[in-house]
Amino acid sequence: MDHPLIDLISAKIAEAEKNGEFDNLPGAGKPLPRLKDPENALLRRVMEENGAEPEFITLSRELTRLREELRETGDRTRRTEIMKEMSMMDARIALARQGWKG
Repeated sequence: MDHPLIDLISAKIAEAEKNGEFDNLPGAGKPLPRLKDPENALLRRVMEENGAEPEFITLSRELTRLREELRETGDRTRRTEIMKEMSMMDARIALARQGWKG
C-alpha cells in the first residue's frame, strides 16, 4: 500500500526539480559515502544533528556515576544497593547496545 500522501510528495519533488532546487547541491556528481550501518544512517544523522545520543551512552554515564559513588561510600547496605544497580545497569547497557547496531 502506498503512502496516502505519495501523490503530493511526488508533485512537490517534481516541482522542486523543475525549479532547479536540486541543482548544485553539495556533493553533486560524487559517489555516496560508504556507510558502516546503512539501515540506521538516517537515524544516526538526525540524532547527531539534534544533539541526541544513543541510550547506551546515557546509561554508561550513569554506570560511571554509580562506580564513583561506590568508591566513595563506606555504608555496607548502600554499597550492596549500588552493586545491584550496577549489575542491572550492565544488563540494560547490553540490551541497548544490541538494539543499536553499530
